Amino acid sequence: MSKIQVLTIAGSDSGGGAGIQADIKTFQERDVFGTSVITAVTAQNTLGVHGIYKVPLNGVRAQMDAVFSDFDIAAMKTGMLVDETYISLIAEELSTHSEIHLVVDPVMVAKGGAHLMETQALKAMRDELAPLATVLTPNIPEAEELTGMQIKSEEDMKKAAAILQEKGSRNVLIKGGHMADKDCARDYLLMENQTERWYETPRIETKNTHGTGCTFSACIAAELAKGKSVEKAVETGKAYIQAAISQPIHVGNGHGPTNHWAYRESKQ
Repeated sequence: MSKIQVLTIAGSDSGGGAGIQADIKTFQERDVFGTSVITAVTAQNTLGVHGIYKVPLNGVRAQMDAVFSDFDIAAMKTGMLVDETYISLIAEELSTHSEIHLVVDPVMVAKGGAHLMETQALKAMRDELAPLATVLTPNIPEAEELTGMQIKSEEDMKKAAAILQEKGSRNVLIKGGHMADKDCARDYLLMENQTERWYETPRIETKNTHGTGCTFSACIAAELAKGKSVEKAVETGKAYIQAAISQPIHVGNGHGPTNHWAYRESKQ
């Protein structure tokens, strides 16, 4: 039985498809033990985000202290962090644990369009937290926000990754799901040794994509915790999220969640 322990720092999704819930489900499926620090509670379902309720900062700090004082965390990831005060607090704490792999998923907007990060938080994300990342995993809109450039082509994806790497993130994964290509989804990884790799999977026409970014980044964190290289961790993450999207479970009436157990079933 695996004793590998991982941490997610994110918001709670009452609909169960994203955030803390998606991360814990993914950790379980990847055979690691999940711990959590909740930054905010959302009233949320597949139809959208209906309310965001911040956990007091001292509560966030207390959760982090409790986890780090008792568990042997091998990797961690961040998701929804709400505003710059939370990002600064979390970045300060995580900077004291630089030996632990960190995956930063710069969550800014939910699938239904609700903004999950306040505008003034962008600078703190870009300047304080992203440079701590072992792997930074923005999608194209998030990468545009973080770099200030438009991304219209795969060459732009490469330029954006280079900019983010120059700002401190060791490995940058630009997720290409928002590109107009109708046949495939291509993600670009720029590694700290300047090696680059493209990950390509067939595009799936579906509205059930709630929590894809959370799930993808949680899988990467789990694989890093198990000692996998960044390249192999992203490879497994890509296969995991592809299976989760391609085998939907059809719950809710809006943007449904991905299927967190699909990858396990596809391996049987």
